[in-house]
Amino acid sequence: MTKKINLSFWQIINMNVGFFGIQYSFGLQQSAVNPIYDFLGAHPDQIPLLNLAGPLTGLLIQPIIGALSDKTWSPKLGGRRKPFFLIGALICSAALFLFPFSSSLWMAAGLLWILDAGNNTAMEPYRAFIADKLDESQQPIGFQAQSFFTGFGQTLANVSLFIFPLIFIGTTGKLPTWVFASFFLGAICSIASVWWSSYTTKEIPPTQEELQKMQSERISIFTPFIDIAKAVKEMPKVMWQLALVYLFQWYALFCYWQNSSKSIALSVWHTTPEKDIKLYGEAVSWTGLVNGWYNIVTFLCAFSLVYFARRFSPKLVHFGCLSLAAIGFLIFPHIENKYLLFPAITGFGIGWASMMGIPYLMVVSNIPKERYGVYMGIINMMIVIPMFIQTITFGFIMKHFLHNDARLAITFAGVLLIFSAFFTLFISTKKQTKSE
Repeated sequence: MTKKINLSFWQIINMNVGFFGIQYSFGLQQSAVNPIYDFLGAHPDQIPLLNLAGPLTGLLIQPIIGALSDKTWSPKLGGRRKPFFLIGALICSAALFLFPFSSSLWMAAGLLWILDAGNNTAMEPYRAFIADKLDESQQPIGFQAQSFFTGFGQTLANVSLFIFPLIFIGTTGKLPTWVFASFFLGAICSIASVWWSSYTTKEIPPTQEELQKMQSERISIFTPFIDIAKAVKEMPKVMWQLALVYLFQWYALFCYWQNSSKSIALSVWHTTPEKDIKLYGEAVSWTGLVNGWYNIVTFLCAFSLVYFARRFSPKLVHFGCLSLAAIGFLIFPHIENKYLLFPAITGFGIGWASMMGIPYLMVVSNIPKERYGVYMGIINMMIVIPMFIQTITFGFIMKHFLHNDARLAITFAGVLLIFSAFFTLFISTKKQTKSE
């Protein structure tokens, strides 16, 4: 690959703006989709299975797209990674536009599959895009810039759940009118921000030797699967260690996102969607504000984690951030004053800033540069497999062990994060010491 040149801070920001739109969409999935399921009549133990789209599309799409992007170079379409995240952004925008028109539970679930397919088509090529473009000294800033825009995009998505119900009152069809405003804004942000990054940032062209190698390799329907299997077989030890951390971490996060609105409704408003749908709507709006706050914390502290990662090592930073998130989750369901929810969730905001960037610093120097796409896809498999396990197991746990009590689900998530933090301490990052 052509020699990398150092980019200015604002060039790094421009290349990451597209992550803002992708994460606005993800923020709506976190905070708005499950309440929409509630509005459409879903039972608490049905919610995990209705969220199956995210992990399953991630498991199938991201590693395949990542592997294909490693073997792609199309100057007409923008390069190696751009064609994939532009297509993904278009799919996201279409799904976000259609989502508020859901007239049934299964229509909403079907559109979530399409939305997640778009998100997953865009996500890992975008992470590989950062690894392609930046040298080792600038990769910490690049990945934490993605963490910054994760917080910023999800903040806007979550705050829209609080502000728009004050402006757009009443219902349209079977859903509150504010849902239309939030999702329409997301459709615009998704494509506009990705287009901006594509317009302002050129990809580094492959060398003549790399180009000849791409052209000589015959690509078939089986090629991505062969590449993925080979990459898993040759996967460095640090990625297996990260997989164990992710098992507990991402199972916990899915538990929180699925149950945060109902937990707040129970602890603060003392209601459920079945008891009082209007009062539950107030709880959903407040949850949007609370989740917006943790994302504000995320983008405010994202770049400071770069300093701490260099000073103390990425794994110690991630351990500390996960510990703060765990404490926040353990306190969260016991709070009855809605204003005290903000300091409780602050720990998760710090943890989320680390989750979106620091783990990539622990592994990026241990993977071959020409295989960034497939390995970023495999890292995502480590994320979605715990989510998949959660969707097929947590409904049973929720019904039979947690008595369909959303507050206990958040406590359960806090305990899992403690395990995740503990296993972080066992990650070995021998090659990472140079950049620390």
